[in-house]
Amino acid sequence: MTIETADDVIRLLRDIEKRSRQFVAGLPQEEEDKHFWEGVLFMAAGSSAIAPLHEVKEILACPSALTKVPGTKNWMLGIANIRGNLLPIIDLQLFLGGTSTTIGRRSRVFVVNHQGLFAGLLVGKIQGMRHFSDEQAVQPSSLPEAIKQYVQQAYEVDGSILPVFSINILAESSGFRVAAS
Repeated sequence: MTIETADDVIRLLRDIEKRSRQFVAGLPQEEEDKHFWEGVLFMAAGSSAIAPLHEVKEILACPSALTKVPGTKNWMLGIANIRGNLLPIIDLQLFLGGTSTTIGRRSRVFVVNHQGLFAGLLVGKIQGMRHFSDEQAVQPSSLPEAIKQYVQQAYEVDGSILPVFSINILAESSGFRVAAS
């Protein structure tokens, strides 16, 4: 085939396209983009819960030096100096009515910064960050009384229901905002 005009070029390209389609393997179908929700799995009041990752500003190791604040409730452990900022440290388990959190290798502090409330929540054990698909979302049921008011949703993983513990709901509660005894 000789190419002399623009029409010849178009015919040649159509012929190449036609022959190419005969030998092409099927392209993989584009899968629907799934939405994933991220959270941090931790222990609170004796049960596993998930903290929404977007509600946790930072995760720290438990500070070694805390300054006690006189006249505060027992769940207010003290104030820590974190990179020049004073951070109140609250024992989440103790706040929820449980026993004091035993500080160990896996103990961490969730740093919260919600509507002007800057605080650290001591949790006894973090089991890692997890991703959940929309298909795993379920309604929370049979929750421990201590966390019920802070949970609005849950995710099912391997037959277990993991409640989502909203740190923002906790931070907005009047009982949490008043640490004076």
